[in-house]
Amino acid sequence: MAQQEDVFKKIVSHCKEYGFVFPSSEIYDGLGAVYDYGQNGVEMKNNIKQYWWQYMTMLHENIVGIDSAIFMHPTIWKASGHVDAFNDPLIDNRDSKKRYRADVLIEEQIAKYEEKVEKEVEKARKRFKENFDEAQYRATSPRVLETLAKRDALHQRYAEAMQGPDLEALKQIILDEEIVCPISGTRNWTDVRQFNLMFSTEMGASADGAMKVYLRPETAQGIFVNYLNVQKTGRMKVPFGIAQIGKAFRNEIVARQFIFRMREFEQMEMQFFVKPGTELQWFETWKKRRMAWHQALGFGAENYRFHDHEKLAHYANAASDVEFHMPFGFKEVEGIHSRTNFDLGQHAKYSGKKIEYFDPEAGESYTPYVIETSIGVDRMFLSVMCHSYEEQQLENGETRTVLHLPAALAPVKLAVFPLTKKDGLPEKAREIINDLKFHFNCQYEEKDQIGKRYRRQDAIGTPYCVTVDHQTLEDNTVTLRHRDTMEQERVNIADLRAIIEDKVSLASLLKNLE
Repeated sequence: MAQQEDVFKKIVSHCKEYGFVFPSSEIYDGLGAVYDYGQNGVEMKNNIKQYWWQYMTMLHENIVGIDSAIFMHPTIWKASGHVDAFNDPLIDNRDSKKRYRADVLIEEQIAKYEEKVEKEVEKARKRFKENFDEAQYRATSPRVLETLAKRDALHQRYAEAMQGPDLEALKQIILDEEIVCPISGTRNWTDVRQFNLMFSTEMGASADGAMKVYLRPETAQGIFVNYLNVQKTGRMKVPFGIAQIGKAFRNEIVARQFIFRMREFEQMEMQFFVKPGTELQWFETWKKRRMAWHQALGFGAENYRFHDHEKLAHYANAASDVEFHMPFGFKEVEGIHSRTNFDLGQHAKYSGKKIEYFDPEAGESYTPYVIETSIGVDRMFLSVMCHSYEEQQLENGETRTVLHLPAALAPVKLAVFPLTKKDGLPEKAREIINDLKFHFNCQYEEKDQIGKRYRRQDAIGTPYCVTVDHQTLEDNTVTLRHRDTMEQERVNIADLRAIIEDKVSLASLLKNLE
């Protein structure tokens, strides 16, 4: 685990050093859990968003997009339940004066039991070497079974306490499990209490007449309140979907693990409206579609899993997360939920407007049910970075840091280097870029020796580099270098676009999904 944490620290510093992610307001010592995307980060983030957007809106005839405002009428958040129920259970340690989420402390304790089991298995593996039967050991070792029993008992208590949530029961679990504050090392805890996560502000000219409004904590409600507008103007027939990418804001108390949990973040959400009674089939369909979208990036099926929710939100009848294997364990990157007709029903009730769909084939009106797919752009970005980062030992004894980014998501697709700064080589290199820059993102570089330039491009994940040398001036061929294999081949300048464009375009990724 410690080794994985070291890797994660390296990824965080790599993101800063190579212009992917900066701490926000850094010259003023930063702002907690807020980050800015640098010149390479913004390109990669836009590519991720385009990969999602084009998949949703171009590959599905019955899905359209919108872009709703961040500010919305405050009654929307009353209707959605966010004003009354959008809370985290918080607990303070009296000695360190630090505040924690009670549920996170307990989940970390569950994870510790799981780590303990893995350590026991590893010790046994070393002891028995090739004679080790892991399945049998897990099923029979008293120490493993005892630890698993403790974990299961804790899990059961935790699941029951979160149903309410029962705040007293959560505190009792923390006391019974002897969970200490990571900073003070003491168990001097306050009671658990609820804390609303929405940021609020005021809209209006005067203090007296100002209306309290909220920064949206999710983008979904902007879709629900526009359901009728889109359905009527687009003459949409159920089943159909509405997609949206946008910022959301949550006053997270425990914000950490870099960009995994932030106070200002971006979501890619699609709400799919279906006929009541068909929602669970559609839920399964969208689970398959979303997993295929993730796996098309080529990160290996073993790095993904579904986590089906035991505790469902009161409005849901099915929920599952797509979890990705990060350096700090399997973590949620996307949620797929069957939200029933809760949202449209609530907005109909609070607004006094009729929000229904008239089904011409069945000759009846009904409130559609909804399947939601919701993915965090920042978490997706982090999962791509974590999987792509590698420190590679080369045969000559050197090491190189390389980002094996999927070519379609890489910020720069092609770097062009003149071998020297004279003899017309820079002009020839510029000529190549001027031809290709209309098709994909190119970068020109002439500083340092060629090996150092390759290393810099490896570190930002550029899939292809082209070197212009004296032979180029004679026969119009260049050296094309491939990032992952470091292999080099001589190709005609005229063929560059055909070779590269197919590999680096989003279209090539999307075609894998058809």
